[in-house]
Amino acid sequence: MTEQRERVAIIGAGLAGCLLATLLARRGIEVTVFERREDPRVTAAERGRSINLAISARGLAALDQVGLRDLTLSRALPMHGRMVHGRDGQQSFRPYSADGTHAINSISRAELNLALLDVAKRTAGVTVEFGCRLAELDMSTGAMTFETSGRPRSARAGIVLAADGAYSAARRSVTFRQGFTFCQDYLDHGYKELTVPPRDGEFALDPDALHIWPRGSSMMIALPNLDRSFTCTLFWTGEEYAAVRGQDQIREHFGRHYPDVAGLIPDLVDDYLHNPVGALATIRCWPWVHQGVGCTLALIGDAAHAIVPFYGQGANCAFEDCVEIDRCLTEEDGDWSAALGAYQRGRKANCDAIADMALDNFIEMRDLVNSRVFRAKTAARHALERRLPGRYVSRYELVSFTTIPYAQIPDRMRRQDRATALAAAGVAGAALLAATAGGRARRARR
Repeated sequence: MTEQRERVAIIGAGLAGCLLATLLARRGIEVTVFERREDPRVTAAERGRSINLAISARGLAALDQVGLRDLTLSRALPMHGRMVHGRDGQQSFRPYSADGTHAINSISRAELNLALLDVAKRTAGVTVEFGCRLAELDMSTGAMTFETSGRPRSARAGIVLAADGAYSAARRSVTFRQGFTFCQDYLDHGYKELTVPPRDGEFALDPDALHIWPRGSSMMIALPNLDRSFTCTLFWTGEEYAAVRGQDQIREHFGRHYPDVAGLIPDLVDDYLHNPVGALATIRCWPWVHQGVGCTLALIGDAAHAIVPFYGQGANCAFEDCVEIDRCLTEEDGDWSAALGAYQRGRKANCDAIADMALDNFIEMRDLVNSRVFRAKTAARHALERRLPGRYVSRYELVSFTTIPYAQIPDRMRRQDRATALAAAGVAGAALLAATAGGRARRARR
């Protein structure tokens, strides 16, 4: 067993872990990143686990800090709205913004992770150790034990940053600590991926849209890839997966519920039968920062606040965590204790807010987008945005196309809606008064 001392250790070389390692190393801090997987640059991606990312303003602002904004956009495809597919195969495009100019960006999670990993590896002060699965973290000493393909590995760090996802191994070291609250809420739905390949060398669907097949209690979405394929993701309940099993059932079910796309997936049966069903959970916990005798542990990204993917904000939100830690270190003059305390206080309410909005958006995507009332409200909000630019901004616009703190958005929406309701009431009242006055004048002339 080997042992070395680390000043800062990051558990997890995913999106957040790589970004944070780069930001810290640029401050002159030596960082070692421990990743349970083997080097993804030399191993194949896990089947059916890609889930395309929708990178928007928050994520791009963070990537800009490590010089990856332009590269990300060059490897992404903009989606300016939703393409809603009805049961009858009819399609309806719904732009995300009132003027139709704003877009979210579809990019492969694996590709973005590789780009961030390359930047981290090229940054002086960053070391990445692959094939190291955290088995134990001793908060009293800062000692970490890792399972590897060979002999166990141990290391020690004064600062341990847990960026190892929703099922964080690092978080387990404090799960049963007095005062630690933890909530893990699963949806009844799980996700499964399918692929729509290019058709005659071109996109089989419109690449400028996030495609949605809303079906009430469930849905399917599709995001475009640079190779002209689409990554489709089913969001079905366990009962629906259980009911669709055999080859004939699969073909019949997709032909009935997704008639316009079923014929575009040549490997439909194979993908459906062999790609795994992933779980969808919202995780809330507190505190995110834990002081031990030998080290300080801080949770970031999904380890602290995993959310469901229906606002496309999981990666964007995790990137904001990294930027916030970097900012707090600057404000606190490098004092880790003060900086991490400020980080968790500043981020908790924001992450709770986007978790709630993501759950709300699932209902909207799978059901409400087909409602005439919902469509009328969306059209009215877009009209207000055009008439009152900067004063009335839709919730989607605030979440996806600004960096306004998530926690401020619900209150801003309430204020906007109150103001517009009062304005509408005032206009209606003025119209009524004018009509009444006009009636009196006509009667007087008689």
